[in-house]
Amino acid sequence: MIRGAVISSPFAGRVNRTDRLMLQVILALIPGTLAMVWYFGWGVLINMALASVLALGCEALVMRLRGRPVLPALGDLSALVTALLFAITVPPTLPWWMTLLGIAFAILIVKQLYGGLGYNPFNPAMAGYVFLLVSYPVEMTNWLAPEILEVLAAHDLVTLSFVDSLRLIFTGALPPGLTWDAVSAATPLDEMFSQLDHNSTIPEILQSPLWGDFGGRGWEWVGNWFLLGGLWMIWRGVISWRIPVAVLVGILLPAGLFWLFDPQAFPFPAFHIFAGGTILGAFFIATDPVTACTTPRGQLIYGAAIGFITFVIRHWGGYPDAVAFAVLLMNIAAPMIDHYTQPRVFGHGRREET
Repeated sequence: MIRGAVISSPFAGRVNRTDRLMLQVILALIPGTLAMVWYFGWGVLINMALASVLALGCEALVMRLRGRPVLPALGDLSALVTALLFAITVPPTLPWWMTLLGIAFAILIVKQLYGGLGYNPFNPAMAGYVFLLVSYPVEMTNWLAPEILEVLAAHDLVTLSFVDSLRLIFTGALPPGLTWDAVSAATPLDEMFSQLDHNSTIPEILQSPLWGDFGGRGWEWVGNWFLLGGLWMIWRGVISWRIPVAVLVGILLPAGLFWLFDPQAFPFPAFHIFAGGTILGAFFIATDPVTACTTPRGQLIYGAAIGFITFVIRHWGGYPDAVAFAVLLMNIAAPMIDHYTQPRVFGHGRREET
């Protein structure tokens, strides 16, 4: 200790450093990511590698241009988490240049243009995803069929090896003799709502081997493993329970009411949880500490609104999986919600007349 130095509180070590929190988010993503690789192939890891390299490169470039230290910016792991979340949400066979374009938009425009970590008003990963979805809707909705023997056999589909995935991502070429119809299939959300638009009933739609207990085969297990990672983050104190629970209630409540009203035209409420990116969005995306609400009541309102908007867009909008749009819309409203839900300061209660 230096003689004469005065050390002020707090004396305990800081456990909520950004890099530690981000590292725990990365660890929580591992189970769901492995499930995605198991069901949807090597393209998931290839996308994650591409997005991570460019995200760190863009972050370093901006720090250099601003004359700021590069290593601390890269060491907080925020750019890496953005890249991983973005790569998970895009199709595993997305052309390489689209993956790079989307993550560059997320880091350079959505995050750094506003001043970097802590100043960005929108979730960068979701903004990059929506940017690509609006610009290239066909490529962004072209998913591989889950690697489940029954599903593959029923639709005469085949799987892609690691080399096949690399070739497809970087050259756009499928293995000889194969077409897109032989490797791709509609997502559960696309299949459900497109069939409903053609006046099919829910029992008729669920006859397909594409469906599991609640959502699509493979998709629901991916959701289960992301749920495990999300619950681990709550247990570790990385995120609050309020936003994930509010998101799930916000989508389950209207889904349940409409299902009770007409079960032939509205799927069972659990379908909305285990089909698409609901669980990933509720635990890993909506809980972003920069763009989400921070007050206890505000987090409940924020999360419930995301769930409700997701349900509305899925049923009556043009995009079946609407989690990204719901999150971005509520990012706009988060500062206002925080403003009107500030807890009362201790010692400043209502003055009573004497």
